[in-house]
Amino acid sequence: MPDRSASAPTGRLAVVADAHLGGPGGPPAPLVAQLLELPERGVGRLILLGDLLQVWVGFPQYSSAESAALLAAVEELRARGLRVDYIEGNRDFFLAAGPARAVFDSIGLETAATVDGVRYLFVHGDGLNERDRSYLAWRWLSKSWAVRAVTRHLPRRVVGPFVHGTERRLSATNFRHKVRIPEASITAYAERRLAAGHDRLVLGHFHEPRRWPVRGGEVLLLDAWFKSRRVEIFG
Repeated sequence: MPDRSASAPTGRLAVVADAHLGGPGGPPAPLVAQLLELPERGVGRLILLGDLLQVWVGFPQYSSAESAALLAAVEELRARGLRVDYIEGNRDFFLAAGPARAVFDSIGLETAATVDGVRYLFVHGDGLNERDRSYLAWRWLSKSWAVRAVTRHLPRRVVGPFVHGTERRLSATNFRHKVRIPEASITAYAERRLAAGHDRLVLGHFHEPRRWPVRGGEVLLLDAWFKSRRVEIFG
């Protein structure tokens, strides 16, 4: 694959958040079809804003039909000249430690892009509510080095109950966090980050489209793909 820097792609920017394939998002084919149409729509960069699968553990023994289909689509898009970045969500575990790291241009917790002179910062958004301490504690534990070591070295049949238990715990600990969007916490975070040189903070995670102005710019919450079936286009 060609080596492209973050500034290399030109054209429009596409963003997908919270597809939850294998869960409420269903099978991967509809999303894959949309992604493979992006080059014809003038898109030069794709940002996957986390939780594209219902649960995605990055080590090979946890590969699924959904992850295989998504990775194959990303490989094709990159071969056709797109830059593709993955922002880890709360249902993504250790993607950068497994084979996916060679498929994406980058895997991380955030990325930035400039489109038509507007400077965007993309973050999944699940860690912004400092009041939801039970969820933040679970988030830290589930992605710790100790859990990574266990999931890396044990077979799927042994760790499978942990993976499925993760989904149930995430739903339970994060319910209050999602029922009421923590606008005050998001606003404080946005104003701090925008002051560093961005115009708009774009978040997924909350499954509800919303936008509001903040000091220095704007916050934009994206709808979940599994609800809207829409790929967001910037530019």
